[in-house]
Amino acid sequence: MTAAPETTVSAQFLGLLARDLPPDRLTTDPAALAAHATDRSGTPPGGEPLALVRARRTEDVTVTLRHANALGIPVVPRGAGTGLSGGATASEGTLVLDLSGMNRILELSAEDQLAVVEPGVITAELDRAAGTHGLRYAPDPASAAMSTIGGNIATNAGGLRCAKYGVTRDSVLGLEAVLADGTVITTGRRTVKGVTGYDLTALLTGSEGTLAVITSATLRLRPTPVATATLAAWFDSFESAAEASYAIARAGVVPALAELVDGPVLHAIDPALRERGAALLVVQCDGAGAAAEATAVARVLAPLASAVESTQDPVEAEALLAARRLALELLGRPLIEDIAVPRSRLAEAVREIQGISARHGVPVFTVAHAADGNLHPIIVVDRSLDRLPDAAWEAAGEIFALALRLGGTLTGEHGVGVLKRQWVADELGPSAHALQRRLKDVFDPRGILNPGKSL
Repeated sequence: MTAAPETTVSAQFLGLLARDLPPDRLTTDPAALAAHATDRSGTPPGGEPLALVRARRTEDVTVTLRHANALGIPVVPRGAGTGLSGGATASEGTLVLDLSGMNRILELSAEDQLAVVEPGVITAELDRAAGTHGLRYAPDPASAAMSTIGGNIATNAGGLRCAKYGVTRDSVLGLEAVLADGTVITTGRRTVKGVTGYDLTALLTGSEGTLAVITSATLRLRPTPVATATLAAWFDSFESAAEASYAIARAGVVPALAELVDGPVLHAIDPALRERGAALLVVQCDGAGAAAEATAVARVLAPLASAVESTQDPVEAEALLAARRLALELLGRPLIEDIAVPRSRLAEAVREIQGISARHGVPVFTVAHAADGNLHPIIVVDRSLDRLPDAAWEAAGEIFALALRLGGTLTGEHGVGVLKRQWVADELGPSAHALQRRLKDVFDPRGILNPGKSL
């Protein structure tokens, strides 16, 4: 019996990879494939991937993509798999390209305040390495202890310090990337300024592996702040805490972070925290003026909060922020949303999300990067269910519609992946959506890179 064409192509592809890659790079072991078939979102992969390539060098990526492109085999790039939107979900017949083993810090220059790293470097490890030179890597996603730089770049990840230091794109100076046909390109620069040509660095940052595979990045580092001051403010309602966070912006203070946590999340972290108030706002100021800025923030919050506490002890501050980072780990099976709205409408968004939760009868736990209007309404369902119930998806759809109605966006930092694709056209509009699809065709004419994601 003649083999089906798909089987013949797959066998040819695997034969070429086995021939051209070092022997430890390629595997078809079912356990390895299952472990790399989805990400932290828990999105079902919809079948078993064809194979897994564990890349160690740029050459592994170029070989893999050259053969995949020639034979039309879809490729799903991934890092640590910490994504929350299904961007690393690998369906039937796909090749998973694991970049987590490309984990070297290639250069760290204190003089130029930059680092050159491979995509598998863990975010917190880069920050620690920079710290030995009196520097730091400013982007601070809540998953910093386990997420990779490549994954952060793929989604243009944000984090706790976004308000003052920006998202990942603001710290990426240049990239080395491999196009779908195996061509290696470099983008950007090592200088602080540079406007030659189109900004391909910014375009690739946030492209979710659909345009090219990033194999190294030149990143901006910043001096470690000489001081920090942290405040914890408790409120009688989540909405009043959101209103207070905007009052800080109106006062002209730009904190390094302002994290907002609602009562249900506080209870999940520690019931004693929930007993102190219905919402918690943690504000941190840094730099030479940290103490003065914190005093100004306390002055703004005092009339609005039920209690305000402050500390300049970095250990106490980190303990408080560590609790915030753990929030997602302590909840049930989550459908994690990632909307952002204008800061002036944060309290309105909070109020309407509470109404959506009540209307659909689904619990919504909310945390927010309040200083930049980025909310994470976390819809929690029973872990034992094999699928998310319709009510959860209906609530999610209303939350996305709310974000757009308030002049916001579907995703501030987690990316579109597969979870939000059906709403992308609503935000972009038909002309811009069509233009972005044409850009995808230029970079990846055969459509092999992370198909079914983002656009």
